Amino acid sequence: MLLGEQEQFLSYNGEVLIFQLSKPKHTEGAADKTMNLCVRRMAFNRDTKLFVQKSSGVFSMHASHLKIEIICCGCTTDSRTGIILPCILMKKKKKPNVVKYLLLLLHNSNQFEQFFHFKLDYELKEDIRLATGPSVLWRHANKLFYISSNTCTVLSAPVQLSSVVWTGEIEDEGTVVLGIRTACLPESEDEDEFSTSDRAIWGSEFFGYAIETQKMLTGTCFMPHAYSRVVSSVCICKNEILKKQLQISLVAITHKNQLIWFQDGLPKGVCELPYEKPCSVKTAVISSNDLLFVVSFASGNVCVVQRRDSLQVASKWQEVKSVLVDDFIGSGSEQLLLLFKDDSNIDVLSTFEITDLGEVNYASGINYKHDVSAAEELQENGLLTVQALETRLQAGRTSVRKLQQHLGLKKRVILESCRALIDLVEERTHILPTAKEVKCRREYRSLLNSAEPFEGLVSLWDDVENPPHSLSKETSLTSKVPEHFKEKLWQRVVGDSLVVGVKLTESFYLSLRDVSLSLVMDQDFSSISPIIECRNKIIKLNKAFSALAVSSCHIEPPPKKMKLDLHSEKDLKEECPKRCSRVQLGGAKTVVAVTSLSPLLAFHRVCCIVLLHVKKQKHRNDSLQESKKITVLCGKILLSLEDISNGKYSVKMLRDNSYCTGSMEDILAVLAVSVRFSFQIVSSDCTLTPVNSWLLGEMECTPFKECHDNIFCHKAGNVYGTVFNWTLKNPFEGVLTLFCRNLTVLFQCLHSLTRVLPPSCDVKLLRSGSKGVLTEQLALALEKEMLTLRSSFFSKESKAENSLTWGSEPGKKISDAPMASLLDSEEGVQQFRTKLQNEREESVLSMNQTMNGAHYQEIALKIAEAQLSSDMIVWRLS
Repeated sequence: MLLGEQEQFLSYNGEVLIFQLSKPKHTEGAADKTMNLCVRRMAFNRDTKLFVQKSSGVFSMHASHLKIEIICCGCTTDSRTGIILPCILMKKKKKPNVVKYLLLLLHNSNQFEQFFHFKLDYELKEDIRLATGPSVLWRHANKLFYISSNTCTVLSAPVQLSSVVWTGEIEDEGTVVLGIRTACLPESEDEDEFSTSDRAIWGSEFFGYAIETQKMLTGTCFMPHAYSRVVSSVCICKNEILKKQLQISLVAITHKNQLIWFQDGLPKGVCELPYEKPCSVKTAVISSNDLLFVVSFASGNVCVVQRRDSLQVASKWQEVKSVLVDDFIGSGSEQLLLLFKDDSNIDVLSTFEITDLGEVNYASGINYKHDVSAAEELQENGLLTVQALETRLQAGRTSVRKLQQHLGLKKRVILESCRALIDLVEERTHILPTAKEVKCRREYRSLLNSAEPFEGLVSLWDDVENPPHSLSKETSLTSKVPEHFKEKLWQRVVGDSLVVGVKLTESFYLSLRDVSLSLVMDQDFSSISPIIECRNKIIKLNKAFSALAVSSCHIEPPPKKMKLDLHSEKDLKEECPKRCSRVQLGGAKTVVAVTSLSPLLAFHRVCCIVLLHVKKQKHRNDSLQESKKITVLCGKILLSLEDISNGKYSVKMLRDNSYCTGSMEDILAVLAVSVRFSFQIVSSDCTLTPVNSWLLGEMECTPFKECHDNIFCHKAGNVYGTVFNWTLKNPFEGVLTLFCRNLTVLFQCLHSLTRVLPPSCDVKLLRSGSKGVLTEQLALALEKEMLTLRSSFFSKESKAENSLTWGSEPGKKISDAPMASLLDSEEGVQQFRTKLQNEREESVLSMNQTMNGAHYQEIALKIAEAQLSSDMIVWRLS
């Protein structure tokens, strides 16, 4: 912007801001005491190809006997909000030696804000810059001065400079001023040591100064030293820190009418400018992603230099009043707005040109009536586009309809499979629907849904009156399953969870590795799947009396060795901690299924079938196990909203003297919906007696009457209902196990515990299971994995040996004929050679034996199961 003009132009967010100073209209005889700073926001209208005013604003200033001027304007970042806003520097001059300056911010509401003001005893004339903050920088008497809202006063930088060529932001440095100063040449008695030309070149140097850090930057990272004498203005295009080095790309214009491109301090290209006395340079990124350099000259001329293979002048204009860079047409890229001088027209935006040296080219004074046909063509193209989109939409709807039909078919297959499973468990004969029944159901559903009918569900077996042989076989297998595995079926409601448990008898001899429960709705809901999603837990509680008594006492350390029940404990998915020094009184195991309660309440009353799934393993020869899945019908549970409201299935935990009277089912339900965390607590210099006192005192815990090892927290608040288990290995080391609802409760408990523990205590989160038990489990798992691999390998080798035959004589084994009898004659030699070749081929075949898919799938499944078991134990040990 030219200094002292009463009219200034600024581009901001694609708009043109016009700042003008004007005097308000007064009545005749009134004193002229105010001056208005007016702003108009102008936006380009692509229909009329003209700039139209969007809004305006006014800032009034007292101007009695004052001379008010606009010094400069620009867009800077407001440090309070980080938003880039237009700012204007104003000057009020009353006396020759007192000059007042105002810095104004323009907000989007067209309200002006006086950001700060300052007074000087001289006028600003040289190298005035607006920087981030906003702040004002200028040069006076070869010194650099600056002021901002943070400094609140005018400060002087400790540098001497002859000119300022650029001001802006550099990464990790903040606001930086690039300038030229007189070089400090070494003093010498010989005045002829430096020639006149040397002093002209080396007499000045280029440097950078960071305002915030007051740090000097070496000028050689911007450009070589010799260029500092001729550079008049600089524009930094890119700056970044790579490998702790400042990388800079910039362009500079010189007094020699040149534009030079510098990369990391080295010149990369030069272009001769078409006019003399270049004064400023700025950049523009156009639609083709090309970088343009816009150079303004003191004579009012403008040229654009384009950087492709080399720097070249792409276009030039004369008699330009101002040139702005922004996205004026809203295309997403920048364009150039050239405002031309026109004394005959009062409107400042009457003569202009918008261009990006490519497809965009708007100019004032051009008749755009011939664009009507182009607009009609554009409308026709729009109609064709809409028709094409409608066709694609119709095709998409057809595809969606086919997918819906396919999903509906899959859903009916799943529903029919569930019905078959229920009939199989209840030992009923399942009869598949005939094609006529399917058709009736399909038509009925299509009438309800007003949709196209789905394809009929066809039988996966032959349509015969009798059920398939495979189903009869499975039914007979299920009927042979001993029903005495199940001792009790129960249900509880804990919060938003339904807990269903099946207590297994002590005579349950099968491994618990593959024991699970399934909940299947007994009602016929055609719109949803009858299978209820749930998660399973297997819990085994110890009914022995707890060592954690109401009165504190010392506890003996556990025995050095203990006998492991590898058939029951090693496979438990979740097991409450128990003391090894106590005798186990209750060996019954319970399988628990937990599911969300709220979806079931939507049916008001629901009946669910409970199925117990067991994977029974049978040993064969060579230690190879054969798995057989067994399904046991455990019974049905009824659930209604009325029973839940009456608290029929609620958990009841009441205090009875020094015990908690919750039943075993209540305890299992609380543990099933809780999350388990175990912590090892070690104290080096004092015993862990405070933990026992903390549990019984501050946490208000009482042991369960049915299971003394676990204690229930009765403290009011979020921690209510938390179950603890405290096991002392010795007076200085113990394991605290918590069963809590969520992590928030866990953090509250740990926060309360840390206040009573000695400062030297070390608390460590443990994986589930003791290290000794897991180590022995890992040894057994690795042994099982090795046996599985060996048995699978030898079964394949035996099959390969049995199938190894001569290629020329099928069914004949390889014979060991005497070699000497074959080598007596030429025919014998030939026969031996043929036999040797066949043996070689058979040897290759024996090394590349194939097997059928079923056998390979069986071997791969067994190996994967064995490896998964050992991997899980290793993870728990880590």
